[in-house]
This record gives sequence, C-alpha cells and structure tokens, in this order.
Amino acid sequence: MAQNKTKGGKNVTFWEGQKMAKQKAFEKQAKRKKIKLEQLTIFTQQIASMLEAGLPLVSALEALQEQAEDPVFQIIIKEVRTDVASGTAFSDAVRKFPNAFPNLFTSMVEAGEASGGLSSILLKVATYFEDTVKLIKKVKGAMTYPIAVIGLSVGLVNVLLIFVIPVFEEMFSGFGADLPKPTQMLIDLSNFLKKWIIVIIILAVIAWKILLKVTATPKGRIIKDQVFYKLPVLGGLLQKIAISRFCRTYAILIRSGVPILRCLDIVSKASGNTFIESACVEITRQISQGGQLSEVVAGNKYFPPMVKHMAKAGEQTGNVDGMMDKISDFYDSEIETMVEALTSLMEPLLICFLGIVVGGIVMAMFLPIFQLSSVVG
Repeated sequence: MAQNKTKGGKNVTFWEGQKMAKQKAFEKQAKRKKIKLEQLTIFTQQIASMLEAGLPLVSALEALQEQAEDPVFQIIIKEVRTDVASGTAFSDAVRKFPNAFPNLFTSMVEAGEASGGLSSILLKVATYFEDTVKLIKKVKGAMTYPIAVIGLSVGLVNVLLIFVIPVFEEMFSGFGADLPKPTQMLIDLSNFLKKWIIVIIILAVIAWKILLKVTATPKGRIIKDQVFYKLPVLGGLLQKIAISRFCRTYAILIRSGVPILRCLDIVSKASGNTFIESACVEITRQISQGGQLSEVVAGNKYFPPMVKHMAKAGEQTGNVDGMMDKISDFYDSEIETMVEALTSLMEPLLICFLGIVVGGIVMAMFLPIFQLSSVVG
C-alpha cells in the first residue's frame, strides 16, 4: 500500500507526490524549453483557425492546452492562457517564454493586436513557419543519405580492420617472408585500432562536445560560418538559404506593419547566419540615418545583386514586401534545384568511395595470396 505524506495539513499519497514532483520539474523546464518548429507551426495554425472561426483567445488556448502532447508545452500554454485571462496582452504573455516563442512570433502577435487582425497575421506566421519547415526537411533529407552511407562505410571498415584482418594476420604469419607494403600497413592499422579504438571513440565524443560548445559562442559561430561559406557547392547553398530566409522574414514583417528597424532586428536573429546578422546591424544604422534598403544592400558583399535590384524596384513601386517575396521564391527554387542535383550526384560518388575503400582493403589482404609463389618460397 502506498505510504502517505503530509503537506499543508493534507494527506498526499506516494503516487500523488510523484506526480507533483514531475509537475514541478516540467514547470522548471518550461522557461528554458525550446519548442520544435513543427510543433509551433501546428500551434499557430490551430490558434489562427480558432480565432478565425470566432472562438475567444482564452478558449482557443484552453483547447490547445488540453490537446498538447508535450507536457512542458502544455504548461507553457497554460501559463499563457492564465496571463491572457487575467488581462495581459497575448504578445506580453508569450514573451515570457523566449525559448518557446521566437521574436518573429511575438512581434507578429504584437502587430496583430495593434491592427486588430490577429487571426490573419497568425495565419501568415503559420504559412511562414510551414515553408521554413519544408525547406529544413528538404535540406536534411538531402543530407541523410550521404551521412548514412558514410556512417555505414566507416562502420564496415572498422569491422573489417578489427575483426577480419587479424584472421588474415594469423594466416600470413606462417609464410615466413615479408608481406607486401599495403598488406603490412593494413595489419599495422588493424593492430593500432584494436589497441586504441575505445580511446579514439572517447576522444572523438569529447572533441565533438567541445566543438558544439565553441560554435555556440559568438566568435565560434563566426568561424563556423566562415569555414562553411568557403566550402565548394555547400557554401553557395547555405548563402542562398540565408538570403531566402532574410527576404521571406522581412517581407512578412513589413506586410504585417512591424516598424522597419524592428524588422531588421528580428530578421538578423531569424537568418541563423552571422554574416547576415552583421549586415543587418549596418543596414539598421544606415536606414536610421535616412538611407534606403536597396542602397545599403548594394554595398554589402553578402547580398547578391539581385536583392539590390529587386529591393530598388520595390521601393519605386511601393511594393518592397512583394519584391522580397519574389526574391525568396526565386532562391527557394534555386535551393530545391541544388539539393536535387547534390542528391543525384552524391549517390554515385559515395558508391565509388565505398567501392574504392572496401575494394582496396580486400586487394591489400589478398595481395600476399596472389604473390604466394614468391612469398612462400
């Protein structure tokens, strides 16, 4: 039978105590919880649809709280609903959870509240998040195959070196003659891995964790972006993704009535690229002094000429947001083409790589057998 605890004059069973402890743990996580973009997209779509249908905001949040599968996200929605029910603005309520709700979301909600069109603006945000999720999935999907093949080949080579090569070594030891250099090098590598493989794995894990921590720092992010930008093909792809994200975010914020300087602050953080962030700081400075977007981006090497010309055309026609959307659509199409080309090119290259590595090992091990007449003699 579960033991009882006493809290505030009330008897609490062991299981209730466990539930309360878990609830407190979830509440602590709520402040630092980072919600997945897919989850935030569904949340935004649903709340926008409910508001569009005429449901009050508090009721919509209550319904979403009940159906949330993530217990931490459920607590976040509950806290937001409680604040909104007590008279707090929705934008102020979600701003308390910066890890769960990005600046883009809170600023758009604030603009929607100011204009009285919260549901329509949330629908735009949902569409933006959905497009971002599709782009991320597309890029990740393209990278999954080569990473899987490389991982498989590394695992296969290690199995051959650690378990298969020693069998051949025992067989060759009775030949009584020097082995060919490729075979001897392979056996030496096998002996090295058998002795140090655990240490190598531990050092690799430590190095990976250190690398993640370093690249999370401001200086580390700059170095990481500099390295990636210099890579052939991948550097161009990453630049296109950053420009597309910049233009799309800028367009949706301007269209929703967010002030331009606030737009640039949000865009710089949403781009996920240190070069775009530093460019946005300079753009903000020059625009605050009376400059125009097209003039500022024209002097920045990270923005292609197309951005300058389209932005200028938008300024002349009073349709900057529409032009930014067109730039983003163009680069999204370019990204899709590049990803498809990379995927189709990666497959034969990886197969060749795997064939050369495994074939080289097999040839090196059978080389003494091919030269058996001279080795045994």
